[in-house]
Amino acid sequence: MDVRRLPKVELHLHLDCSLSYAVVARLAPDVTRAEYERDYIAPARCTDLADFLTRPPRSVRLMQDEAALELVTEDVFAQLQADAVVYAELRFAPLLHLERGLTAERVVQVIDRATERMIAATGIDARLILCTLRHFAAAQSMATVRLVEQFRGSRVVALDLAADEAGFPLDAHVAAYRYARERGLFRTAHAGEACGPQSVWETLRMLQPTRIGHGTRSIEDPQLVEHLRRAQIHLELCPSSNVQIIPSIAAWADHPIDRLYRAGVSLSISTDTRTVTPTTLNKEYEGVHRVFGWTAEDFTRANHMAIQAAFVEEPVKDRLRAALWG
Repeated sequence: MDVRRLPKVELHLHLDCSLSYAVVARLAPDVTRAEYERDYIAPARCTDLADFLTRPPRSVRLMQDEAALELVTEDVFAQLQADAVVYAELRFAPLLHLERGLTAERVVQVIDRATERMIAATGIDARLILCTLRHFAAAQSMATVRLVEQFRGSRVVALDLAADEAGFPLDAHVAAYRYARERGLFRTAHAGEACGPQSVWETLRMLQPTRIGHGTRSIEDPQLVEHLRRAQIHLELCPSSNVQIIPSIAAWADHPIDRLYRAGVSLSISTDTRTVTPTTLNKEYEGVHRVFGWTAEDFTRANHMAIQAAFVEEPVKDRLRAALWG
């Protein structure tokens, strides 16, 4: 099976962690390919998530003006085209791009307009998710969710919580997620990546997202797996990234994606970070096909689950369903 031809949906993609070498070379011409591979790409096996997260700041430092934000957005759409993606949700933390005088509002405006332009140019539909980060203070999380509200009606659709899951508690972000719920804003949150199933339980209880970024270690708790299935909490799974970060997943064969899929959990496949984890969505599909024997029907089913969980209105979902095989 040639997975490259399969139409795909990608729900978990960090814009600021997916810079190709071509873009890095334009933004920082002194960076050689060897330096890019050493400094921007994480080791095949990281010590933990904190180790993995030492790489993204290099990319973020290059994204501090409007031209760079536009260039990175255009580059990511080119990568999506190469993967036959029909719909993507791109996430980033606006508050990380203020070092050269941009306001958080302007950062969102620039990326939103670039996304709109690239949708028209490529035919790939897309939405934007704004991230707050585990180490942010409550005021920073509130500032982020207010941006989601301010840009309602644009390509911005949801709030996410990312970064060092094991190093920082959820307390500072509870108010922002309550604010989002009260205003009917879509919500996802990273959990079950650096920590075990208790992190997923805690995130579901305290933040009440409808999706979980990763959630990979949910497999360790059968009761949680059943809860995810019954509640239709969607897991945004990123196999290569998980193998790179999670000590209990020593190889692709150890990844729980197939077990979760067979258990009836709503899930989909994404890349997470195309720089820090040097991958493409085609490579992720090829791995799942090679290791777990997924067929075109399995991938189509997962993509239908992704569309059902996507942060868009029903007419858009209907259009996306029509774009999938089967």
